[in-house]
Amino acid sequence: MENSLTKAGIVSGILAPVIWLSLIVVAGAMRPEFSHATQFISELAETGGSTELMMRYAAFCLSGILYLFFAITLAAIFRGDKFAALSAVLVGLDGLGRIGAGLFPCDPGCEGISSTQELHRLFATVGFLAGVSGSIAWGITLRRYNLLRKYSLYSVVSGSLALLFLLLMSWGENPMPAPGLFEHLATGILSLWVLVFAIVMIGVAENKDRNKR
Repeated sequence: MENSLTKAGIVSGILAPVIWLSLIVVAGAMRPEFSHATQFISELAETGGSTELMMRYAAFCLSGILYLFFAITLAAIFRGDKFAALSAVLVGLDGLGRIGAGLFPCDPGCEGISSTQELHRLFATVGFLAGVSGSIAWGITLRRYNLLRKYSLYSVVSGSLALLFLLLMSWGENPMPAPGLFEHLATGILSLWVLVFAIVMIGVAENKDRNKR
C-alpha cells in the first residue's frame, strides 16, 4: 500500500508540470488574441474568458493538488530529515498557491481592484515564491545525499533563474516590455525542475524498496 502511494505521488509530480505547461499552450492557441510575451498566464483564466474554466480548474487547481500530493510523498521518502521536510513544505505551498489562484481568478485583463483579484495576486505570489524557495532549498538539501548531490546545482540554478525572471517581470522600468515572456520563462524553469526532480525520485524510491527486502 505504501509503495503504491509513493509511486502515485511521484507520478503526480511528473503529471503536474506537464498538465500545467500543456494547458497554457492549449489555452493560448484557443485565444489567438492572447500574447505570451506581453500578457500574464492568469489572463487565460480571467473571469468571463473563453478558457476560464479549463485554466482555473484543470491547470491551476488540478496541478496544485498534484503538487500537494508530490510534496507529501517527498516528505515520506525523506522521512526523518528536517531539512527535506521543510523543502517539501515549500513544494506544498507552491501547490496551495496554485489552488488559491485558480479558485480566485483575476478580473478581465488582470487589472481590476476586486477582492477576488487581490486574492488571486496573493496566492499567485505565494506560489511563485514558494516554488523558487523550494527549488533552492532542495538544492541545498540534496547536497547531503551522495547519490543526489549532482542534482543540487541544477536545483539552485533553476530557482535562481526563475527568481531573476520574476524580478524582470515585475520591473516597471524594464526596457524590454515583455512581462508575460518573463513569467512564462520563470514558470517553465520551475515546472521543468519539478518534472526532473520527480523522475529522479523514481530511482530513489526503487532503491528504498530494494533495501527493505
